[in-house]
Amino acid sequence: MASCCDSEFDLWTIPLIALNMSVRKKLGLYLNPRNAVAADWMAVAETMGFNYLEIKNYEAVKSPTESVLEDWQARCEDATVGKLLSILEEVERRDIVEDLRPLMDQDVRKYSENQKKNAKLPLQVAVVDSCYPRTSERVGLTLEDDPEGAPERFDAFICYCQQDFVFVREMIRELEQTEFKLKLCVFDRDVLPGSCVWSITSELIENRCKRMVVVISDEYLDSDACDFQTKFALSLCPGAQRKRLIPVIYKPMTKPFPSILRFLTICDYTRPCTQAWFWTRLAKALSQP
Repeated sequence: MASCCDSEFDLWTIPLIALNMSVRKKLGLYLNPRNAVAADWMAVAETMGFNYLEIKNYEAVKSPTESVLEDWQARCEDATVGKLLSILEEVERRDIVEDLRPLMDQDVRKYSENQKKNAKLPLQVAVVDSCYPRTSERVGLTLEDDPEGAPERFDAFICYCQQDFVFVREMIRELEQTEFKLKLCVFDRDVLPGSCVWSITSELIENRCKRMVVVISDEYLDSDACDFQTKFALSLCPGAQRKRLIPVIYKPMTKPFPSILRFLTICDYTRPCTQAWFWTRLAKALSQP
């Protein structure tokens, strides 16, 4: 049987993100069915450190295995391919390791090759001086950017889809135009047109905004832009150690809540008993250092 040591790569250093959707779906085919004889996804999730309530919530999603892997990848710094193989062996699912190991090795090889290619890219511009960087990623992104000064900074980046913009306008009124006086980064209002959306978004989330508010709705779940922004922000702070993401629900949902955010505390506007202090609670969270 193949083990982690049988690879040309150190699988304990290869992040789980290296495994593509094809492998994850095949893992689901093995682990999703409840099995009285062999360990299923519940045993894997428990070994990964998920608690009873978290595991029970995963029962409602289409593929619990894929959701568990996605959340484990987001919350644990040691979520690696090697660790996953070790967990499968620990729960005595060596059949999965034997069957899927060749596919995993292919993904690891592709990931490593891409990392090597990226490492060969130049890390600096041709001209280097002691001035503040003036690359296109740093200057002239937002309305208030000063080309001769420091870039504009915000208390929070608002992740939303177009269908939820009415609520975003209410958020602006409640958090910016009241005693809270917070500064929000609202893409359609604050960002200048003409640059790559993904580059701008990454720069704003990572370097310009202290936190990110994620407006959750059924429409949010269908937005590629919201999906990218959420996963990028989670990758900057595994396990939500610095309260970087704050999920907000403002209307009832018919679709399951995104599994990648299940372990975060939610600010719920749909509950009448909490509406009275909803904005104060959210403002306090955004005002923290």
